[in-house]
Amino acid sequence: MKEKIDKAIECFKKQDWNGAIDVFTSIVEIDTDNSEIYNNLGLCYSNIGEYEKAEKNYLKSIELNPQIPQCYINISDLYYKQKRLGEGINILTYAIEMLPNDIIFRHYLARFYMEDAKLDLAIDELEYILNIQPENYDAYYDLAKVYFEFGNYDSAIENFENVLEYKDDNEWIYYYLAEAYQANDEIDKAISNFLKSIAMNNKFPMPYKKVAILFMARGDYEDAIEYLEDYLNFDIPQEEKDGVNKLIDSIKTKVNS
Repeated sequence: MKEKIDKAIECFKKQDWNGAIDVFTSIVEIDTDNSEIYNNLGLCYSNIGEYEKAEKNYLKSIELNPQIPQCYINISDLYYKQKRLGEGINILTYAIEMLPNDIIFRHYLARFYMEDAKLDLAIDELEYILNIQPENYDAYYDLAKVYFEFGNYDSAIENFENVLEYKDDNEWIYYYLAEAYQANDEIDKAISNFLKSIAMNNKFPMPYKKVAILFMARGDYEDAIEYLEDYLNFDIPQEEKDGVNKLIDSIKTKVNS
């Protein structure tokens, strides 16, 4: 048996999923109650796109031993990928019942609720997490996104700012924070954070156009032109380039008139 397990693990490491399936299947034919092997079979089937067989093996693993955290994560990933949100919510609710101290299931559940537009329920789960793990910046990030969707921009800003206390080197956080400030009509702060996003990663195209539009709205036409011209250096669709060039021409006409 040990030789078979070693061989299956070797196949798994080499991503020889079919080889691993053959060996793992031969193991469960003998060791029919081995929940970890069923979980491994589920992973292998998932990796070759046979999701029905993957689900069947994950569920068998959970049936045999409902105390294996990774199996719940694996099957919820499968459901999320397939947009089977109700089934994902059900299995994660069961996981929380079986393993109430594993906060990760609540975070997965919050993301299912977000995808399913059940934003109130997502907020409940994320706030529960933050009461226990006040330094969980991933939870602050998701909470900020939920509040943004709700149109509660003050709370979105607060939570994006909380993320920056723990992770201040990510261009996306500054970008989303800038969008929240813009939605909240705090234009100077929006411009500042779009510029910080660019400073974090000057190969990130999205904030260039955003900040240019805000400069234009504020009457800072030279800055607007500068960032629009920088934006044109990126690999963007020709239709988008044509539109940006027309916008630059209109700004220059306004400046020279």
